[in-house]
Amino acid sequence: MRQIFNIMLFLTAKIIVLILGLRIRHRERLPTSGPAIIVANHNSHLDTIVLFSLFPLSMIQKLRPVANEQYFLQQNRFLAWFARHVLRVIPVSSDASNCRDFFKSCATALAKRQILIIYPEGTRGTPEHMSEFKMGIAHLAKQYPEIPIIPIFLHGLGKALPKGDFLIVPLLCWICIGEAMYWNGQKQSFLQQLVERMQTLADERLLSA
Repeated sequence: MRQIFNIMLFLTAKIIVLILGLRIRHRERLPTSGPAIIVANHNSHLDTIVLFSLFPLSMIQKLRPVANEQYFLQQNRFLAWFARHVLRVIPVSSDASNCRDFFKSCATALAKRQILIIYPEGTRGTPEHMSEFKMGIAHLAKQYPEIPIIPIFLHGLGKALPKGDFLIVPLLCWICIGEAMYWNGQKQSFLQQLVERMQTLADERLLSA
């Protein structure tokens, strides 16, 4: 059953990419195995599916997106089932008391050599506008200084499927993949370095247009 879910997700991701006409820069920088952490900006529900499309079918089961527990697991049964059994999300709650469970789940996934997908903004923002990054990614980087963190900038998906919409608009979208970075010893400095890397990727996309 797990393999069937993986195939369904893989095919869905490929179909969506065909609709969008996705352009990818620096695909060679993607991790070919775990453990690893992918960090991306977040504007659309398409973001996770498009990130899945970057990997071969054999790696789909290794991808573990972090997702808002209240939205994905507590709204309706179908969405909760899809999030748990198809996307295999790691839930994160806005309740600070549940942070220990979240980091424990991340530790388990990384110990199994899986690849986390994290959106440091915490929620979908205004299309093509990057919001402030939260500190959680810096905590993870400090805990696992040997694990590569790969920044990925997504452009166009917020307009292809804006927040609150359910119909995909076929627009040319871009993905710019950055070089792996590692914990640098200080949380605020690391977070600033990550933001700067993401901005560099955004600028690179503009130069390529």
